[in-house]
Amino acid sequence: MKNILVTIVLALILFLTPLSVMAKTSIPSPTSTPILVTPSPEPVRVDITQKTESIVGPLEMLIEKQQLDKVWPTNPIKYAIKSAVNGGVPANTIVLLLLLPIVATLIAGTRQIIGIRGFGIFLPAALSVTFVAIGPVVGILLFIAIVAISTIVRLLTRKLKLKLQYLPRMALILWFVSFGVLGILFASPIIKYAPLANVSIFPVLVLTLLVEDFTRIQLGKSVKTAVGLTSQTLILALISYLFLTFTPFQRFVLLNPEISLGATFLIDIILGKYIGLRFLEYRRFKKLINSK
Repeated sequence: MKNILVTIVLALILFLTPLSVMAKTSIPSPTSTPILVTPSPEPVRVDITQKTESIVGPLEMLIEKQQLDKVWPTNPIKYAIKSAVNGGVPANTIVLLLLLPIVATLIAGTRQIIGIRGFGIFLPAALSVTFVAIGPVVGILLFIAIVAISTIVRLLTRKLKLKLQYLPRMALILWFVSFGVLGILFASPIIKYAPLANVSIFPVLVLTLLVEDFTRIQLGKSVKTAVGLTSQTLILALISYLFLTFTPFQRFVLLNPEISLGATFLIDIILGKYIGLRFLEYRRFKKLINSK
């Protein structure tokens, strides 16, 4: 329980302060009719998972301004990206696809070198995209609510001595989770928190996947192990979120896809060859190592 509390505090410290990528400036057209707009006290968060003018325009402008040499041997992907964007493919989709292998490598390196575990590679990466879509604070709070609902349902089924098979039990938990999320969405107009009211089905599905792993670990091992793995998964997702929303990094991978993909490939090979102790294992077995 201590690990999950540390994760929540870390998330609130990191993301309650405005980030540079969350700011958006609107410049009115000189021919447009002046409209009185009341400034919002909250910064506008940029969502690169959606095709909006605020994010697609700058990325497309970068591609249009980029001067390219010959196609071969160093620029084939650059030409392919420019052709795809000119054909109507959203630039933000291309950026996310270029960043996902890097995020996966980051997660793999963190687990392989440092020793942070978590739930695999896919789930932290998908969770980081969820944080991009709805924001890390809303994502963590929504996840805590979903985990609480699933845990309460599991405890109730045990107390009532309902002997259910695994899949029907998970379906029952999903029934209560869906009902609970509906209740949260119904309450969002009352608490007047816009980010919560705009949550789509995609983030809820990803968070539900994480809850399924959490419940499976609870059933197979212990609550302490499940909390530890879940908190480490959230930490990996938050670190990945920072990479996904770092604007200079987005521009670099978009303008230099061959370098980013090639470097990621080589790092994956190097990580795959590493068979030494992880950093946390050195700390764990420090006394044993020093005794030799």
